[in-house]
Amino acid sequence: QVQLVESGGGLVQAGGSLRLSCAASGRIFSNQRVGWFRQTPGKEREFVAAIGGSGGSTYYADFVKGRFTISRDNAKNTAYLQMNSLKPEDTAVYYCVAGRWGLAYSDASYNYWGQGTQVTVSS
Repeated sequence: QVQLVESGGGLVQAGGSLRLSCAASGRIFSNQRVGWFRQTPGKEREFVAAIGGSGGSTYYADFVKGRFTISRDNAKNTAYLQMNSLKPEDTAVYYCVAGRWGLAYSDASYNYWGQGTQVTVSS
């Protein structure tokens, strides 16, 4: 079992930055690929980014490439999502996820989900 707790969400103006954190406890964190998904009311949940267990592989949705960076510190059992140049359309609840197998961009690949953190970008 892996428990995930997100933090770092909030309200920011367009063009600003936020860094989300995902603190993990439980199973060996370094064995898990960690990702971020987001969801807004009335829309399907969408993949944002993911990072492999060692941090050597990263995956990004096209709409965040060049703006968001995913990273992890296995010594601290924590993953991060640095979000720069935020846009109003980035407004969503962001969920941290963890899993070992499957496609990085598929929510079915992740067994563990955090409770989510709200990110609101004002225009």
